[in-house]
Amino acid sequence: MLTRLPFAGVVAGSLLLTAMSTQPSAQSRGTAAIDAVLQQAIDRGDVPGVVAVATDRDGVFYTGAFGTADAAAGRPMTPDAVFRIASMTKALTSVALMQLVEQRRIGLDDPVARYLSAFEKPQVLSSADAAARTYAVRPAASPITVRHLLTHTSGLGYPFTSATLRDFTPRNGDRFEVGPLLFDPGTQWLYGTSTDWIGRLVEAVSGTSLEAYFKDHITGPLAMRDTAFNLPVAAQARLVNNWRRDATGRLSEQPRQPPNTVTQFNGGGGLSSTAVDYSRFVRMLLNDGQDRGAGAPRILDPRTVADMARNHIGPLHARALKTAIPATSGDFSFIKDGRDTWGLGFLISADQVPGLRAPGSLSWGGINNTYFWIDRTRGIGGVIMMQFLPFADPKALALYEAFERAVYASR
Repeated sequence: MLTRLPFAGVVAGSLLLTAMSTQPSAQSRGTAAIDAVLQQAIDRGDVPGVVAVATDRDGVFYTGAFGTADAAAGRPMTPDAVFRIASMTKALTSVALMQLVEQRRIGLDDPVARYLSAFEKPQVLSSADAAARTYAVRPAASPITVRHLLTHTSGLGYPFTSATLRDFTPRNGDRFEVGPLLFDPGTQWLYGTSTDWIGRLVEAVSGTSLEAYFKDHITGPLAMRDTAFNLPVAAQARLVNNWRRDATGRLSEQPRQPPNTVTQFNGGGGLSSTAVDYSRFVRMLLNDGQDRGAGAPRILDPRTVADMARNHIGPLHARALKTAIPATSGDFSFIKDGRDTWGLGFLISADQVPGLRAPGSLSWGGINNTYFWIDRTRGIGGVIMMQFLPFADPKALALYEAFERAVYASR
């Protein structure tokens, strides 16, 4: 069943969605204001459903769930709702790689070709004419290193972040297992498939699948029981339906599809998780690599966390991107063009904006409008999960910012 909810229809049905909400708040006066921010977004029809969690170094101090997880079935959103977190997988993959760096099994400046033969002869697009279906390539000026992959300076992109890749079609006989690259490694920043290959590196160096590695070294120790590439059958009923906003602004619930069994694991995306689960990962990084409690397992050395949180792209800076596929993603307007930087797996905020996270905070998101931030200066982190395309939807970003402001105001 395909459910279409135009803005007016969503607003008219807001009483239904309010009734479906699981959040008659029993929290403090400050967090009641956070409830109001999230509920108002549902009432306006800005988003179909949302779960948000805020944590400090000691533990979660806010959890809210509003709207619908499955409108066709009349299922409300709940705090344990499961979301497809897509590129929020990248942060876990980056942590996994840095665990191996700590063990000196791989180095940041090692050429990737030392571990993955596909990187032995990377090619850079020197010209491309989509209309004429012609292009030319040349050898990359330098090898791609592990650091290049972690920082998105490898030259790899996505079709939705590059019109060149969107329109690129290899000639008969041409094979590009990696790339082609859009620029020489280390010379520019561009969000792309680099972390997919970090996942392959983790598997190659550890000798185990990424799924097993996460369970043994990250999600298992952090008790992230609902975070997996393959959801247990018992958790599948809590999976949130996908929605899509069309060019007119109307939201449509997509037909529900059962999860596919995954046998090849992508470091750049593919995990499902809950906001509560992911907040444990956030809190681990707030606490310099170890979740709260004397008996909590250490995931990373504090020096490694500090290293991941510093600028590793020098003067390049992360840049705001114009989408090449509007149905998949909006513009990357949440990046402060030419000011934000990139660490080892995270965007690093440069600006101090009143009421928001401190400079140096870490963040990223997933294509279905799931987001997180880690403010190590103030000891506050947040996770907000929605489930619709396109990514970086203006109403989703506005709710993300409003949630963050309400979190800091509550403290």
